[in-house]
Amino acid sequence: MRYLHFGSDWVQGAMRIARPWSLELAYTREMMAGLLLRGSNWPRSALLVGLGAGSLAKFIYRNLPDCRTTVVEINPQVEFIARQYFKLPDDPARLSVVIDDGVDFMLAGERRFDCILVDGFDADARAGALETLPFYQACRARLTENGLLGVNLLGRNKGFAASVERIRNAFDDRVAVFPSCDSGNTIAFATGGAPVEIALEDMRARAQQLKKETRLDLLPTITRLQLGQPLPDGLLRI
Repeated sequence: MRYLHFGSDWVQGAMRIARPWSLELAYTREMMAGLLLRGSNWPRSALLVGLGAGSLAKFIYRNLPDCRTTVVEINPQVEFIARQYFKLPDDPARLSVVIDDGVDFMLAGERRFDCILVDGFDADARAGALETLPFYQACRARLTENGLLGVNLLGRNKGFAASVERIRNAFDDRVAVFPSCDSGNTIAFATGGAPVEIALEDMRARAQQLKKETRLDLLPTITRLQLGQPLPDGLLRI
């Protein structure tokens, strides 16, 4: 295993040398749970805020060949390290890295994305302006009709509840907060467009297909979701 740290004990990314395309950290797997919530051929465009070791970018590149991915990373050294030590592909046609502040990028542009994944922290695991209401409102404005926002939150952080409330405010309460991983990471999904309404049985069927096609196993996530929060009529609605 190879790990990425920003000068502290916090793990910012990980890669198994023999399987560089796999999602080794549990929270990165759960950030791809949006694949269970939308139909086939989704997403066609993805925006990742925060590169880290490039795990999410590599998974999408490898397993979703029709998806075009843009990654916004504030630190140019992180891009260099991801390419040098974590096998980030060099294919600008399908995977582009923009060195910019994630908030500035989100507020300044107009291009819309099917999937926006936010996973940006500093060396002390602080997200800063990436967890403010204006940022989440900007994320909503940059989503397509079928778009989903996925945010990595630290569920054991004292500011966790306030972060969730800001997402709820930005998306008119259309948010699903998944149960916390063992690491303490909690993933929240939100949409401002087409509703999500999917039965647990359908989620399991999609998860089994994903596991067969990509080796990504989201079945434990579904079980934890079922045990962790009420799902009226066995449906997840956002």
